[in-house]
Amino acid sequence: MPFENRITALFKIELPVIQAGMVWVSGWELASAVSNAGGLGIIGAGSMYPEILRTHIRKTKEATSKPFAVNLPMLYPDLEAHIKIIIEEKVPIVFTSAGNPKTWTAVLKEAGCIVVHVVSSAFFAQKAEAAGCDAVVAEGFEAGGHNGREETTTMVLVPLVKRVVQIPVIAAGGIGTGAQMLAAFALGADAVQIGSRFVCATESSAHVHFKQAVIESREGDTQLGLKLLAPVRLLKNEFAETILALEKQGAAKEQLATLLGRGRAKKGMFEGDLKEGELEIGQVSALISQVQPAAEIVAEIWKDFNAGVERLKALPVSRSF
Repeated sequence: MPFENRITALFKIELPVIQAGMVWVSGWELASAVSNAGGLGIIGAGSMYPEILRTHIRKTKEATSKPFAVNLPMLYPDLEAHIKIIIEEKVPIVFTSAGNPKTWTAVLKEAGCIVVHVVSSAFFAQKAEAAGCDAVVAEGFEAGGHNGREETTTMVLVPLVKRVVQIPVIAAGGIGTGAQMLAAFALGADAVQIGSRFVCATESSAHVHFKQAVIESREGDTQLGLKLLAPVRLLKNEFAETILALEKQGAAKEQLATLLGRGRAKKGMFEGDLKEGELEIGQVSALISQVQPAAEIVAEIWKDFNAGVERLKALPVSRSF
């Protein structure tokens, strides 16, 4: 039976499980597979030229009749072209991130899109709500990809955000299992957004070498870096160690940007260069042990979530102190 709450009603999906829109990882194959499994699949537009994005949107429509979304990092250099294509292709849901939601939310909503913004603090959650966003993703410090400079953990961030906004809250960062999803719901979340677990989906466009590196990673193998540019959590390799050493030495923003270049993420996550590539992944990578089809991942998370609910129901309740 479909799960019903504010998020499933808003997105018209069966389960409150949302796949993150990750650069070089989440194309039409992954997005459509997650949507077909009952969650919300998201195309990661940040690594796509405009016409490539159009192709992925059209292929997603061919592969699923269910709702899907596009994630749009607002630091993308040709953002207006992406907006134009999203509107022309009638994308139902747009997740914006890494920028000011006020810039494009009204335009997207006028075109009929549901708009969700990713935030790393309660302050920015309020800004997103004021800008007209329909929901927010509260993404904690544990996450891969773009992260908050405040380094607030998901366990703290979700209740902080829940306290100050009326719109639905989607928890993200360090979530990859049904038990973690249940914990997020206990904190007040209406859904979860999961990235790292879906990196190792069969349909993910991540390189097989990157997937294997994630599977082999252990606790402590990731670290937040590039804080002067746009903070990201990196799987430690030669590139990450160089970046972290330079930051410790007080390197200038321009020096870090030059070292990062334009193709470093593609080199690592898409092309599989485990030494010199940028490998964005969350702390939850230490819990990932295999490559699985996206539908199997969604089903496993949902099964574990419901098993966790039953475990909590069985807890003894004291009626007095």
